[in-house]
Amino acid sequence: MPKILEVNKLTKEYSNFKLDSISFGLESGHVMGLIGPNGAGKSTTIKLIMNLIAKTSGSIRIFGKDSVRDSKEIKERIGFVYDENYYYGILNIREMEKVIAPFYKRWQTDTFWRYINQFKLNPKMAIDSFSKGMKMKFSLAVALSHGADLIIMDEPTSGLDPVFRSVMLDIFYNIIQDEKKSIFFSTHITQDLEKIADYITFINNGKLIFSEQKDQILDNYGIVKGDSELLDSDIKAEFIGFRSNAMGFAGLTDDVARARRILGDRVLIEKATLEDIMVYSVRGNSND
Repeated sequence: MPKILEVNKLTKEYSNFKLDSISFGLESGHVMGLIGPNGAGKSTTIKLIMNLIAKTSGSIRIFGKDSVRDSKEIKERIGFVYDENYYYGILNIREMEKVIAPFYKRWQTDTFWRYINQFKLNPKMAIDSFSKGMKMKFSLAVALSHGADLIIMDEPTSGLDPVFRSVMLDIFYNIIQDEKKSIFFSTHITQDLEKIADYITFINNGKLIFSEQKDQILDNYGIVKGDSELLDSDIKAEFIGFRSNAMGFAGLTDDVARARRILGDRVLIEKATLEDIMVYSVRGNSND
């Protein structure tokens, strides 16, 4: 299946941070979640994909086209939801739609107003008077109303209550029933990704940790729990990160089968969540 998004050895250097040669790809008809702690490079990656900042090196291809050279054509086919409001705050929704619609050849007024009504947004309210969650809903309505083939979002669930997050995930699920469309979004709410994502890309401190199928990740990773007396230097080296105290230890492995071979019935092995994987990977080892 052709890739709708291809990132190859993407690098962006700042004076105090480097996004370091990351590569991943997203096929049509799938959802990819981007995870990592604050400052990992998630927003930088999305800004580079959207050609909002210039890369230092590497390449980005979207719909098979160069993200810089063909930027205008590409953005016509992208629905973008950023974590900040970039609309004219003094305008209300009706006024803002008149500004936005001419920018898109495939703008769908009926679709836009269907989402505005579904999201229970007051069309007469000035955008500046919206809460953060309301602004995110408005941005999502815009992104979904011009026939976009790729939806890109930076923290779209931020500020949204669990009920609306569930509604949004249902919308995403319906979108990808069209196998020509894909969704790429970053979030700290990893439970949402466990429900909807097909692939997970994890970056930390500007480096790619993995970009793999979600089910494969959750099958391979596990939390190993046991007596702290088992933690000699060789066993510690088996873990990506671990916590140890007087009550015992818990460590993250990316090879459950190997952990079972080495430790057998001396330990308990539980499934790891995406949050477990991120927390243990970022924090490393600690002894309480």
